[in-house]
This record gives sequence, structure tokens and C-alpha cells, in this order.
Amino acid sequence: MADILSNLQYAQGSRKKKKRIGRGQGSGHGGTSTRGHKGQGSRSGSGIKRNFEGGQMPLVRRLPKFGFTPVHRVEFAVVNVSILQKLVDTKKITDGTVTPEVLYSVGAVSDKKAPVKILGDGELKSKLNVTAHKFSASAVEKITAAGGSTKELVVEKRVAQQK
Repeated sequence: MADILSNLQYAQGSRKKKKRIGRGQGSGHGGTSTRGHKGQGSRSGSGIKRNFEGGQMPLVRRLPKFGFTPVHRVEFAVVNVSILQKLVDTKKITDGTVTPEVLYSVGAVSDKKAPVKILGDGELKSKLNVTAHKFSASAVEKITAAGGSTKELVVEKRVAQQK
């Protein structure tokens, strides 16, 4: 048994020697060090940018540009009427007043600074006095039909930060 273990070898051709570049002619990779003769790739520090097309006008610059990003766009935190009803049912809203601060404290809105818009998806049975930055027409209709009232706040335009 010891005789067999001492004679173990890797299979022929299963292990390759590492290519040692630039270690003299005897290595087989001396001279030009596998870079070929002359040209851009043979020079030290050569590196071509990802989108470089050999001096030809790049595709990115040839294609037409379209669209734009509005600088003063306002992102609203959206809350549906059904969520307001669910908050009343779970007794997270008890006094019947709903403000953006209340919605943030009960977890209906994740961004404290974002303006709130109330949408009319779902049913509302409770009388609520809702204060928000915007309302959809169907939301106002459902809130007033349930005996509540709506009050609209002024939306502050947050200027997008420049890079």
C-alpha cells in the first residue's frame, strides 16, 4: 500500500506550467513578451477605453439624443383611501385627523420630507379630516361622501442637487 501512495502522480497533461512572461529567451516568452511587434498594444501603459472605436466617431455620439430630466420634479409619497381606512380599523388613527406627520409616524409614508398625495383607490367608511399636499378628484369625493373634509397644503419645490 505504501508503495502505491509514494508513486502517485498527476495525469499526463492535466497540470500546465504558468506562463512566465518577460523572463528571458529560455522561457519561450522573452523578447516581445507575447505582445507582438510594434503597435498600440505593445506599448507600456497601453489600455484602450471601453467605448473607443479606433478614432471613428463612437456609436454613443452618433445616435440621436432625446428626452430630458425635469429639474424641479416633485416626487409625491402616495397614500390610497383604502390605507386610511385600514389605519382607522387597526386603531392607529383614533381622533379622525390625518396629516403627513401622522402618516409618517404610523408608517404609511416612508419619507418624512416628501409631499403626500391622497389617491381614491379603495373604500372609506370613517369620517376623517385629511390634510395633505395633493388629492385626486376621486379621493376628495370619497372623503367628503364619508362625512370628512380635505385641506390642501402648499407643495415646496425641492431643487435637485447638482453633482
